[in-house]
Amino acid sequence: MTPPPPYTAPGWLPGGHAQTIWPIFRKGPLPDFRRERWNTPDGDFIDLDWLPTIAGAPLVVLFHGLEGSSRSPYARSLMRKLQDIGWNGVVPHFRGCSGEPNRLPRAYHSGDADEIGWILERLASQHPASRRFVVGISLGGNALLLWLGTRGRVACRTIDAAAAVCAPLDLTAAGHNLGRGFNRLYTRHFLATLKHNAAAKLRQHPGLFNLENVLRATNLYEFDNLVTAPLHGFRNTDDYWHRASSKPYLKEIRVPTLVLNPLNDPFLPPRFLPGRLDVSSSVTLEQPSDGGHVGFVSGGWPGNLDWLPRRLVHFFTLCHNS
Repeated sequence: MTPPPPYTAPGWLPGGHAQTIWPIFRKGPLPDFRRERWNTPDGDFIDLDWLPTIAGAPLVVLFHGLEGSSRSPYARSLMRKLQDIGWNGVVPHFRGCSGEPNRLPRAYHSGDADEIGWILERLASQHPASRRFVVGISLGGNALLLWLGTRGRVACRTIDAAAAVCAPLDLTAAGHNLGRGFNRLYTRHFLATLKHNAAAKLRQHPGLFNLENVLRATNLYEFDNLVTAPLHGFRNTDDYWHRASSKPYLKEIRVPTLVLNPLNDPFLPPRFLPGRLDVSSSVTLEQPSDGGHVGFVSGGWPGNLDWLPRRLVHFFTLCHNS
């Protein structure tokens, strides 16, 4: 398979913010998914959206980002690409992200490595004859890398290769950066859905937190301090962001892994990105100048989202053939 050229943003779409936002308008059709529900070991559930299954074909699992789903632009474009080449694809939804509130007080978070592991191990048991590849986008990428780094060689029994796209590898740096300047636009977008979901969670489970304080939160630090951290076993936001960051674990990864981070991603300043000495020999770092946050728009006006699926498929194909 011919590799895609290194990513270069089209001249008509300059800057990380434009490259981040434009995919919303170019997301394309939704693949014909089949939904499956799994009950979790702790009495909750998750929903998975599957492409039509092809026996024996490679399986690509995609973990979405914060408040994402199988409807997100990157999920649509990757799943359409997989369908075109005859591979299998599935998008597991983190708890509460499939359009229906989950049952338990807990939801999901950037360090949800145990949830990643449980899902991948079950998929491996169901598809033992298929090569299994995994993509994590943004929050899902950080959680995936944390799983890979904390499991080391054991992860090689479950998957064959992985890729993390625009993962906020240093959650403290990314979290504070999202509270500054133009980035507050993204924060307001996230908080709108996070607060809505928190209110729904409180109706299910009265007394979990103070809704008035949650509704007054103006940044992710405040929201995580009130909701995410206490619901998931962390002392506070600082404890959560420190313990859930994947960057310190990149040296322990033993599965072939692509870590793709544009230098102009508004979410994570480039000075916080890892260098060659920060990762194991199993990790391929790719840090193009452009791309935005999970943008990677290519082609003439009005552009398309083909580059990222092609890059991921090429990486997995090399791993498949090696």
